[in-house]
Amino acid sequence: MTAVLSGEADIGFMGSESSIYTYAGEADDKIVNFAQLTQRAGNFLVARTPVEDFQWSDLKGTYVLGGRKGGMPQMVFEYILKKQGLDPATDLDIDQSIDFGSTAAAFSGGQGDYTVEFEPSATALEEEGAGYVVASLGEASGFVPYTAYCAKSSFMEEHPELIQAFTNALQKGMDYVNSHTPEEIAKVIQPQFAETDLSTITTIVARYHDQKTWKDNLIFEEDSFLLLQDILMEAGELADYVPYQELVTTVYAEKAAQQ
Repeated sequence: MTAVLSGEADIGFMGSESSIYTYAGEADDKIVNFAQLTQRAGNFLVARTPVEDFQWSDLKGTYVLGGRKGGMPQMVFEYILKKQGLDPATDLDIDQSIDFGSTAAAFSGGQGDYTVEFEPSATALEEEGAGYVVASLGEASGFVPYTAYCAKSSFMEEHPELIQAFTNALQKGMDYVNSHTPEEIAKVIQPQFAETDLSTITTIVARYHDQKTWKDNLIFEEDSFLLLQDILMEAGELADYVPYQELVTTVYAEKAAQQ
């Protein structure tokens, strides 16, 4: 977001809550979301031992390695806990002191009863026998606009053809993902993950594929924007709701879907 605001980057790819925060901060040139990529949180709850029939109530009284305060992974986790009747502050101990990239290593080293992990860390913990995925935060939280492409409103006004061409290309990629198997997708993206073997990449892609992480199109729906703000409100990170029309345009995604 800093790069987009400063003009270092023309287009940003990030959690769409960032555009809400900058709007709330009264940025003169609004950052507008024009293409939503993922519709579910991409992290998983990993337990130290296999759990046959996991219930979120199982977390009561446990020690969980979580994310930083105000970060989307942590806010989604807390939102789920509240939906399940748990108080994140009193019903369990959530450790938010560990760096985002170090929680899997800390868990593997013996810290925590559970940890919240993105891929490839979740699968890596399973492969080394140090943990077992017992729940998907993406499935538990519902359809959340987790990542989206955005740009300054001024840049979009000056370069509509570029934004449209970029969105068209994204839609082609989305069409490929939604019309091919995880095995086929894994083979295509393997060169970008040279340090990871094909079977592991396939497992990861299948996990995201099965829970419908990716949208069929790139249209950023109003309902999901409201849910995102509900989550921010619940976490105490947002004082007032932001108008959907101010921070989202669906013009480019709609045209791309029709190509």
